[in-house]
Amino acid sequence: MLLHVGAFHLDLDSQQSSFWHSLTPQARLLCALLSVFAIALTPNGHWWTWGVYGIALVCLILISRVTILALVRRIGIEFAFVATILLGTLFRQGGEIVWQWGWLQITTEGLTVLGSVALKMVLSLMMLNVLTLTTAVPDLLQALVALRTPPLLVAILSSMYRYLELLITEFNAMQRAALSRNLMVKRRWQRLVIGNTIGSLFIRTYTRGDRIYQAMLARGYQGVPPIATVPSPTWRDGLAITLTAIVTILGQAIHWPFYL
Repeated sequence: MLLHVGAFHLDLDSQQSSFWHSLTPQARLLCALLSVFAIALTPNGHWWTWGVYGIALVCLILISRVTILALVRRIGIEFAFVATILLGTLFRQGGEIVWQWGWLQITTEGLTVLGSVALKMVLSLMMLNVLTLTTAVPDLLQALVALRTPPLLVAILSSMYRYLELLITEFNAMQRAALSRNLMVKRRWQRLVIGNTIGSLFIRTYTRGDRIYQAMLARGYQGVPPIATVPSPTWRDGLAITLTAIVTILGQAIHWPFYL
C-alpha cells in the first residue's frame, strides 16, 4: 500500500486540459459511479458487454490524457491484492470438468466466474483510477458534499486522507533512522525492526492525531468539513452523463435478444 501511495500525489494529471477536465467534479464522480455500477452488476459471461465498456474506457483514457504508466502501475498493484481472492472462484462446482487432481477440480463454470470477476475488477479499477488521477482529492470531497453525501462520512474520508499522509511521513522517517543505524542488515534484525516500528508508529500517529484534533477543536471545528463554493453544472456535464448512460444501456442491450 505504501508503494501504491508513493509520495501521496494521487492526482498526477489534474492540471491537464481536456473535455474530461472541463467537467465539474460531481459530474466526473457521477460518470464514474454509473460506469462502475454497470460493470459490476453485469451478469457473469457477458463478454461483449464488457467489451463495449472496455472500448469506452480506452476512449476516456485517451481523451483525459492520463499518464498511462502511472495508470498501469496503480492497477497492477491494486489487482495484486485481490488476485489471491479471485483464485478461490476458479474451483467452483458446475459445468464440465476441465482439470482434476483428487478432490481439486477446475470446471467451465469456475473459469467463467474467474474471467468475469477479473474483467469486472480490471474495468472498475481503470475507471476509478482515471477519476483519482484527473481529480484532486479536495475536489472529490466537495463533489460528495454537492451530491448530498452525509457530511460526517465526508469528514471521515477527509481525515483518512490527511492522516494517511501523516502515517507515511512518520514511517519514512523511522525507516531512515533504522537504515542510518545499520539495523536492516540481517534478516532477523529486519523482522524485529519492522515489529517495533509498527508499534511505535501507532503510538506516534495516535498522539499526533490527538494533538491535531484538539487544535482543530480550538479553531471551531464541529465535526463536518467546511463547504466551499461548488461549481455550477454546465452543458458539458449533461452531455457527459448522457453519453455514459447511452454506453451503459448499449452494453446491456447486446444481450437483450437472448432474454426474449
